[in-house]
Amino acid sequence: MNSSMSSKQVQPNAAISAVSAGMPFFREELPLTVREAATYLGVSIQTVYLWVERKQIPHLRVMGRNIRFLRSDLEPFRATFKQEVGDGKT
Repeated sequence: MNSSMSSKQVQPNAAISAVSAGMPFFREELPLTVREAATYLGVSIQTVYLWVERKQIPHLRVMGRNIRFLRSDLEPFRATFKQEVGDGKT
């Protein structure tokens, strides 16, 4: 019975090796803070708060007042934002 159990045990370092191997993992799924989103988008924190207030950017409200962003939601927004800047429409 011990030999069959040992083959099903999960290695504690499996998560670390998955990240170091370049595989997607939980770390990429964590929501971004306002500061992190601003850095990712290349704008100021105040601009991100303004976009949230105007409901121009996809965001999440956590525990009432805390604002978070999913990178997967920001990628299309960032692409349209960069395109507008490139076209001079801002």
